[in-house]
Amino acid sequence: MKYTFISVPALGDKQNTFLNIKGKLTEYAQTYKFNIPDFKIGTLDALVLLSDELVKFDTVTEQSVNKLVDTLNSLLKGQQQQQQIHLQDYLLINDKSVDQYITSFQWNTMKYRTDKSLQETTTTLNQEVSAIDTIMKNKLNVYTQNKNSLQTLQRKQTGNLSVRNLNGIVKKQHCVLNSEFLTTMFVAVPKNLYKEWNNRYETLTDMVVPRSSVMVTEDDDFGLFTVTLFQRVIDEFAHKAREEKFIPRDFKYDEDALQAQKLELEAATSTEREQQTELLRLAKTNFGEMFGCWIHLKALRVFVESVLRYGLPPDFTSVTIISKPKAEKKVDDTLVAQYGRLGGIHGQTNKNDNHEELLDHELQSVNDSSYRPYVQFELEFEYERR
Repeated sequence: MKYTFISVPALGDKQNTFLNIKGKLTEYAQTYKFNIPDFKIGTLDALVLLSDELVKFDTVTEQSVNKLVDTLNSLLKGQQQQQQIHLQDYLLINDKSVDQYITSFQWNTMKYRTDKSLQETTTTLNQEVSAIDTIMKNKLNVYTQNKNSLQTLQRKQTGNLSVRNLNGIVKKQHCVLNSEFLTTMFVAVPKNLYKEWNNRYETLTDMVVPRSSVMVTEDDDFGLFTVTLFQRVIDEFAHKAREEKFIPRDFKYDEDALQAQKLELEAATSTEREQQTELLRLAKTNFGEMFGCWIHLKALRVFVESVLRYGLPPDFTSVTIISKPKAEKKVDDTLVAQYGRLGGIHGQTNKNDNHEELLDHELQSVNDSSYRPYVQFELEFEYERR
């Protein structure tokens, strides 16, 4: 969804100016008041500097909002179909949807007092976004590490015999135990190399017990074989086996290991679920906070540019516009026709190349989007495609 924020001179009557815009655009768009209070203004030089800062803060906040939505979307994957969970149910600001919040926007005077300077308010908003960004980054890093650890444990349970944990597969009778000199090695052999294994394992090194290899089990890719050998040649045998594309498994039989492995997996699963629930709750809460900051920054941009464009004292009407499908150009043309006079030669609908070259660079720097004879900013938020 694209939201367009504009402001035009009110000429002492904000309500009538809003109704005039609403009437002109009824066929092409929905229009709502974008309620912005009056602020302590300071000097015009300070406003010009603040205008540049707001451009940067706006971009950073947009990126942070999008990262938060991506995090929510990632956390909700898999749950959405099973539990009929929808991403937009988590994208709420003060229990309002994005659309409801923007179209009914009211400045939060409790958090961002209007008796503070514009610079102070901007700094507060930027610090709030930065703090949320840092918290989410740290929490996400911890969650990702634990999730990776869980996936490693799960792979050991579900992978093929070259990587799978062998506890529960290898039984006591497969092993030579309590011998001072002998030991049992377990080797994953690709299915197409069974013959080579049986022909060669006894001669890969010295001190291999003849006819000691037994297949324990097999899967679609590998067979798991035992071989009995002297402990002193384990490393050499493993090296020679790898050269022949056999895969020695690092495994020692332990009767208690299977239970320990099961408990470790249960603990890792429980930790991952708890952290996912906490991160989901935090992401939902912080989305509301951060998106609210973003709209407040948009309001500040509209106010600052309006003062720079229209002068003091502030007397303008700000409006939120949601164009109907394929009607953006009609909205633009209607507004330019109505308010083109505000931009002098730059506001005329019939521009030629010479007029383009004459475009006032100072005005361009004041408004970082493509020039309009009135103040205009846009916000695009497309969570549906994520």
